[in-house]
Amino acid sequence: MDLKDKSILVLGATSSIARALAEELAKQGAHVHVAGRNLTEIERIANDLSVRYQQQSTAHSFQAADFKSHETLLNQVESKNGKHGLDGLVVAFGELGDQIEAQSEFEQAKSIIDSNFTGAVSILTHAANHFEKQGHGFIIGIASVAGDRGRQSNYIYGSAKGAFALFLQGLRNRLCKSGVQVITVKPGFVDTKMTYGRQGMFLVASPEAVAQDIVKALKANKQVVYTPWFWQWIMLIIKTIPEPIFMKMKM
Repeated sequence: MDLKDKSILVLGATSSIARALAEELAKQGAHVHVAGRNLTEIERIANDLSVRYQQQSTAHSFQAADFKSHETLLNQVESKNGKHGLDGLVVAFGELGDQIEAQSEFEQAKSIIDSNFTGAVSILTHAANHFEKQGHGFIIGIASVAGDRGRQSNYIYGSAKGAFALFLQGLRNRLCKSGVQVITVKPGFVDTKMTYGRQGMFLVASPEAVAQDIVKALKANKQVVYTPWFWQWIMLIIKTIPEPIFMKMKM
């Protein structure tokens, strides 16, 4: 896939992975449009992309839980982008949340689920219909290796990411007939604000390395990509551990 002059919307663009991916896409000649909760920071990112890579970039406000605004956002990006329309969408928003609090407070659990799953389903419902009608385009969804097996330390976040990965799988099955590519990205530990200072971190990747893996997967027309690559084999081992043994492990 040649990304030159492609119009791509990155949601959750203040996150480390999304920011690195936006830069990598702009380097390839794409018009990268960014959206997120902190509009001031989003505008700064858009200006930086426009200046450094000499590509059109616009800034937009986006709230994952404000479901009614999602279709309007897509329409705004298309109208501002003129003849380029919209060729791709990156869903990179989400929150780790507080597992301990979420175990006793449903509102915290709901916030984690809405941020990582429900909000993604909402925006992708509109985007999928757009790309299907258009007959081309791509969707990149940032899931997580945490969604491959439920663990006591983060099963609420993990279940939301697991549900998101399953949703993307079904969407991929539906949209392939229309020439629309859907990629599920499953990062392992990445050096981001979300993971800073957390215990038990190992084999930590940089956001830039993850972004490069995602662009390679997009160009190679891959469906699922673990990044870094070795997490595919780590998770294969974890998934094959018998449940009676797994329940005794502190993970």
